[in-house]
Amino acid sequence: MRRTSSSRVLWHWWAVVVVFLSFLSTLAAAMTMKYQTNEEEALSTVIGNLAKDMSLNFSNSSKTSFRMMKQFNASFIRLRERDGQLTIGERIDREKICKHTIQCLIAFDVVSVSNEQFKLIHIEVEVKDINDHAPEFPRKESTLEISENAALGTRFPLDVAMDEDVGSNYIQNYQVSVNSHFTIDVLSRADGIKYAELVLMKELDRETHASYVLELIATDGGNPSRSSSTKINVKVKDFNDNSPVFERSSFLVDILEDAPVGLLLLDFNAVDPDEGLNGEVVYGFGNQVPSEIRQRFSVDRKSGRLTLESPIDFESKKTYEFDIQASDLGPNPSPSTCKVVVHVQDVNDNAPEITITPMTSVTAGIAYITEAAAKESFVALVSIVDKDSGANGDIHCTLYGHNHFKLQQAYEDSFMIVTTCPLDREKIAEYNLTVVAEDLGSPPFRTSKQYTIRLSDENDNAPVFSKPVFEVSLMENNAPGAYITTVVARDLDQGENSKISYKLLDTYIIGSPVSTFISLDPATGSLYALRSFNFEVLKQLQLHIQASDGGSPQLQGSAVINVKIVDQNDNAPSITQPALINNSAEVLLPKDAPSGYVITQVHARDADEGVNAELSFRISEGVASVFSINRATGEICLNHELSYEAYENLRITVSVSDNGRPSLTTALTINFIMAGSLPSDRNVFRHKIDEETQEGDHSIIIIVVLAGSCALLLLAIIIIATTCNKGKVDNQGHSHSGKEDRVQAKGNHSDPLISIHSDIVFDIHPYKTTFSGLIQRGIDISCSSEDGTCVSEDSPRELGNKSLGVKSEGFSTVPSKDAMRQIPIWKGTSYATISAREPHSGKDSGVGDSDFNDSDSDISSDGLRKEEHQNNIQDISLSIGNFLKISRYQRGSEGGLE
Repeated sequence: MRRTSSSRVLWHWWAVVVVFLSFLSTLAAAMTMKYQTNEEEALSTVIGNLAKDMSLNFSNSSKTSFRMMKQFNASFIRLRERDGQLTIGERIDREKICKHTIQCLIAFDVVSVSNEQFKLIHIEVEVKDINDHAPEFPRKESTLEISENAALGTRFPLDVAMDEDVGSNYIQNYQVSVNSHFTIDVLSRADGIKYAELVLMKELDRETHASYVLELIATDGGNPSRSSSTKINVKVKDFNDNSPVFERSSFLVDILEDAPVGLLLLDFNAVDPDEGLNGEVVYGFGNQVPSEIRQRFSVDRKSGRLTLESPIDFESKKTYEFDIQASDLGPNPSPSTCKVVVHVQDVNDNAPEITITPMTSVTAGIAYITEAAAKESFVALVSIVDKDSGANGDIHCTLYGHNHFKLQQAYEDSFMIVTTCPLDREKIAEYNLTVVAEDLGSPPFRTSKQYTIRLSDENDNAPVFSKPVFEVSLMENNAPGAYITTVVARDLDQGENSKISYKLLDTYIIGSPVSTFISLDPATGSLYALRSFNFEVLKQLQLHIQASDGGSPQLQGSAVINVKIVDQNDNAPSITQPALINNSAEVLLPKDAPSGYVITQVHARDADEGVNAELSFRISEGVASVFSINRATGEICLNHELSYEAYENLRITVSVSDNGRPSLTTALTINFIMAGSLPSDRNVFRHKIDEETQEGDHSIIIIVVLAGSCALLLLAIIIIATTCNKGKVDNQGHSHSGKEDRVQAKGNHSDPLISIHSDIVFDIHPYKTTFSGLIQRGIDISCSSEDGTCVSEDSPRELGNKSLGVKSEGFSTVPSKDAMRQIPIWKGTSYATISAREPHSGKDSGVGDSDFNDSDSDISSDGLRKEEHQNNIQDISLSIGNFLKISRYQRGSEGGLE
């Protein structure tokens, strides 16, 4: 009976369940259960119940079920899974399954599943024979010729009846119809087949009775018994006095199953004492010998040689029994018979056959087991069959491939593949094993079969990040939705167990959920900024990322991501001191403030960080010659003393710049208000470090420019010196009196310049020059010397012990934007230049040039001859050891001495 569709669905359901079993219990050695049933039993007839027969205790908490492993004969028996009840599933015809075998067994394997334990049960169902077949003769009617002179007790073979039943249901007796001449003798062959021979009990007389009709009946031992009959026509023939006689009445022959065709088995020699044709003997098979024997063996009619006609196989048939008949060629011959029994001897001509039945298999040749299986868990059943017998059929089985698995005997020639230790799919996902079966024959036969065992994945590995803490940066002022980074976790499992999703754990940043700041793609692990970040508000975010796999139960891994907000130069410096009104401030400046006096300090701050918050100060507009600023601290100092009212309204613009790229600048305007006297409790002088700071601010470019300027200055001095020498020669005839006038500058001198430098003595040399505006209020003097003794620096230098003369002949002043007067000053063979600049007045030309055309500063040759200008001529001599403080002249200053 074919398996129904519901059975097939149930079978597939079991396969799916077993694939995903999370673990298997320790498997004990298989046990064998034996049952009996009669053939031809009705379908659904109960054979037995495994749960009851194995005394299994069912409880509410236990979950016991049974599953039949797929085998070729499993369709005859059905198994109820919940309690293991065995019933007839298909009509069982014992004669088709086992033929004439005395014991007929249907064997199969069942796995019991109870909670966490699996057991293998070997089932053997013995099929009992019923008397469902009657004996049958090969012929309904046969003819037997018997010579009338046949001796009493002569035996005549009769047709053998066949019965497909066995045991007591097989033929038990033969009977012949009642007659006065014949009886039968029932005998058994070596293979257990019963047959009858007709025995002559009374002499025959053909002339009296030429023929007889007998009925032979074969009866089996069933209840009720069955029988069949055949008719035997006995013809009485005229006698031939002698019949051939065999040496022996029977012969026994042993032959190997691999014997070659044509092998001589026996050489019969029957003797007939008659002469002529009555004594010429011929041989042949008896009339009752079946065609199977005639195909396997042959006998030579004349020589009586019995040979092997075709190959024989021990596994197909082990014994052959037949009759050889010898008769003469005379009239009415009386043949004689000889029995021949051929025993086939086994040779090792069959290799073991290996069948592997996995617990769970989706693909042919591959067994599946979960990696969570316990030690000694059942994986597959290995069945080995060898058709040979004796030592040739004894099997030794070995498993090769990996020590994580071993063979464990289940029963007879069946073995189980079981695990030897816990398994780990992430280390070894697939095992290629080889089962080798070898018999004990000589020579032995060996069979090997490769088999693959794959581990099904369990969710035993959590997602893992490459490192626990990630450091990333994000530039501030980013656009919303800006990409930050991508984090990736790895999971060693496979399938759904390795499918990772990412989650941003709930934390709070500045009182708001982190999800309002950062977005996380759950599939890719990519992070995006949801808003624009400001470094000055938030400098760092700490994110907690959780990676979860798709297994059951779900496993997680986590990592921390520190997002550092990178500062941009987006904040300009902010002025904190002095207090500003419309970006300007008013600062008091004492009138008697000395040179180096610290007027005020500009304080500023920058909300940025690092180089973006490093500030530098400079004077961008205003009288930079009067004031200087510390680039680093913002201190504003007075470069020299102020004594003129023109300086009462001074203004500068201070620029504060950071060091970012691009640099941001904030400017403020400082208005200086001339105040009273200098405060007594205040440190009014710059520290030396300020001067070093100022000097340190000069770059290499400034040094190069100064070096170039010195070179140009040297060239100009040479040219001027040459011109002066020529003018001196020209003016030797216009010498003045040899008496030198010496003028000393007094402390109460009305000229401001003289009052400031009251300790300086000017020596008058013979060379005199008259200047109309030489000593006037607000004049600036700078000195440059070819030999470097007089330079423009903050600190004065000694001019030496030589007196310095002033000579104007041969020189002309050069007008400039600042109304500069350049006056040559000689020192021996060297010269210097006194630059005089008049403050702007209403008498100027109006274009900022105090040149020769100005009425108050006209120093033309005509003016020099005038008496009033000659009265203003003063001879100046510089005493040795005094200093002339000459500072760098800053363009744009109003009458200040630098």
